[in-house]
Amino acid sequence: MTRLRLFFCHFTLNMLKLRSSSLRSAAALISPAAAAVPAQPRAHLSTGPQQKHKTFYEFRTYCIRPDQNAAFLKLTAEKIHLRTAHSELIGYWSVEYGGLNQVFHIWKYDSYAQRAAVRAALAQDPSWVSQYLSKVLPMLTSQDNEVVYLVPWSSLKSPPQEGGVYELVSYQMRPGGPAVWGNAFQAAITAHDAPGYAKLVGAFHSEFGQLNTVHTLWWFESADQRATFRQKAHNDGRVVAAVRNSFIHLDSQKNKLLFPCPFSPMK
Repeated sequence: MTRLRLFFCHFTLNMLKLRSSSLRSAAALISPAAAAVPAQPRAHLSTGPQQKHKTFYEFRTYCIRPDQNAAFLKLTAEKIHLRTAHSELIGYWSVEYGGLNQVFHIWKYDSYAQRAAVRAALAQDPSWVSQYLSKVLPMLTSQDNEVVYLVPWSSLKSPPQEGGVYELVSYQMRPGGPAVWGNAFQAAITAHDAPGYAKLVGAFHSEFGQLNTVHTLWWFESADQRATFRQKAHNDGRVVAAVRNSFIHLDSQKNKLLFPCPFSPMK
């Protein structure tokens, strides 16, 4: 009985040694370095390019009481200098299509500290408060704002001439970030930003507001030119292919046609 137990003990020990040796050999065949080097922790994956600068833009959209739309625009034209004395206005537009009785404006800031200082200074500016803010607030039904950055491959450009119209296109992309849809989105946008098509003023991604949102601001000579370019794009195989590759990452899209106000720096 004792000899039998010793036999089974030696047999089990030999089998374990054989199994261990086989596993090491298999690992060496797959990757010789893997048998000698311990596994390294996985690197953290980024969802997209890191922001390389502090400059950001605030998108503001105001909805105006229908009976006060003309009065709002008149008062703003007269008093906008009180606001631009504190920070830089990029552009101010009235929405023609895609939202009634709305205005859209873009403000530039070099840092969040600068914006906080501007807001504090405005609250203490008696001219701004008494001549504009107190009068304009009753004219509004709602206000909305969003903080955005230029996407890494875009810069803010001036339109080729004054007197045109603008289109703000807002894309709600599926979660995952630019690491998932960035290349396809860029290809779709640059396919339209080409000779014979629209002029891209800037492409922005949201930081505060609805996340996974990308905005593009376009310039056209007229609304009719925009319609012509759009029809042309539908028959351009290069543009269609680029848009199709980006479309799979898109949840929704909203377009607004904008007319620049007379006091807007960007016309």
